[in-house]
Amino acid sequence: MPTDCISYQNSGYFSPLMNDYLDQKTNLSSLYNRFPTLESFEAQILEKQNNFDNASRETLVTVLQKQYLKVETSAITEQNIKDLALQNTFTVTTGHQLNLFSGPLYFLYKIISTINLTTELKAKYPTNNFVPIYWMATEDHDFEEINYFNFKGKKFRWNKESTGPVGRLSTDGLADFLEVYKMELGSSTNAETLKKLFEDSYLSHNNLADATRFLANALFGAYGLVILDADNADLKRHFIPFAKEELLHQSSHKLVLETAEKLKEYTIQVNPRQINLFYIEDNFRERILFEEQKYKVNHTKIEFSETEILALLENHPEKFSPNVIMRPLYQEVILPNLCYIGGGGEIAYWLELKSFFAAAKVTFPILLLRNSVLLATEKQAKKADKLELNWENLFSKQDHLVTTKTKELSDFPIDLVDLKAQLQKQFSSLYDVANKTDESFLGAVKAQEKKQIKGLDNLEKRLLKAQKRKLNDVLERITNLQSELFPNQSLQERQTNFSEFYLEFGENIIPALVQQLKPLDNQFDIIVL
Repeated sequence: MPTDCISYQNSGYFSPLMNDYLDQKTNLSSLYNRFPTLESFEAQILEKQNNFDNASRETLVTVLQKQYLKVETSAITEQNIKDLALQNTFTVTTGHQLNLFSGPLYFLYKIISTINLTTELKAKYPTNNFVPIYWMATEDHDFEEINYFNFKGKKFRWNKESTGPVGRLSTDGLADFLEVYKMELGSSTNAETLKKLFEDSYLSHNNLADATRFLANALFGAYGLVILDADNADLKRHFIPFAKEELLHQSSHKLVLETAEKLKEYTIQVNPRQINLFYIEDNFRERILFEEQKYKVNHTKIEFSETEILALLENHPEKFSPNVIMRPLYQEVILPNLCYIGGGGEIAYWLELKSFFAAAKVTFPILLLRNSVLLATEKQAKKADKLELNWENLFSKQDHLVTTKTKELSDFPIDLVDLKAQLQKQFSSLYDVANKTDESFLGAVKAQEKKQIKGLDNLEKRLLKAQKRKLNDVLERITNLQSELFPNQSLQERQTNFSEFYLEFGENIIPALVQQLKPLDNQFDIIVL
């Protein structure tokens, strides 16, 4: 069973909204700027070039150089940071939470999609520079979403209290956590590498933002990845006019709600607040509310008049934090960005924002669904071949898979379609007779037909159940293999940490992924290691 792929639409793991976006359904065409093809970037480059405040480039470069002062930076990353000062340099961006030890596998796939797209763009448009950006979600305050990772079916959770922005969270206490994890790793060469990577990332840095930057740079610095922490007063100064507009006029609320109405046939990803900004301090991040002609900070006694809050914004923009609605705008204001790469849920909420961007007069980026990957070992691939399973089988829901394989492996047909057809043919003759006699007899014929069809349905179910018992051994091997590849009957990339594969395959993992993933192909890759 060689390395293969399956379309996102046929994988069964993407929402109707994402499937329709990938199919470029006309009902969604007004909600994005350009569909992600290599050719569509030509117009995107020109639009961004003509609609970007290049004054922010100097700030961006200065901030990045400060953030990288204590980071061992590759020559290509260092050059990428310098190139951001040039007007012919553009970015491709992905964002991700500060998940402990990178969290699930798709952290890697997001960043590799971003790196590989910049490579393709450089080949297509050689007179421009393209920089891959990882936007760290340092201002998020939902610590429960990021304080764990899964390894070999076990959840490793960092039990610590946190209510403020996670990027500022102290890494104190992680040494004990690491000791527990070390015991699971063993003592192989790859295990020792992972232990050192964890120690260097989390025990040698004071906060989660610095630790995550170190980790991401260690994994991807050789490919020129630039890691940005936008929780920064100098960067936010460029966002002041947009934050002021939000405070005074709340235009995002109205515009995003109008777009959400166009998406009512789908599941809406996010709903806008009246004001889509937080007030942020080291120990908390709370929504800003407008009540009784005052600006109030939720769950606190802090409040401001209009004059006071505008003065605070002007003097301390770092105290204002964009929420999920405003963060994309902030990103596109401070970055010369062409494309945002995210998962299905992220692309779904970006699709709610185009009219808001238009009102703000900020270019809306191309939206690209990140690469998705299923990693399989050669041993697992051989098992699948031996069990006569293809990838489409393995992607199906487990109940469906078991039923399908039971029917395939059975020596005789399990469905009673032929018997039902014969029965209906016999009743057809009875209906001919019934139509010539009393109407009550016709009713009796219909009732008898329904009863007998139902009887065959029940026998069919019992026959299937009996065959499942008879074929239990082979079906158990099938479900065990699927459960290995789809932990908790979910996508591997959403469950498993990269360390599980690094332990077996070492430093070859990331180069193999970089070599094989094609960000614009729009397909779910199956890679056999």
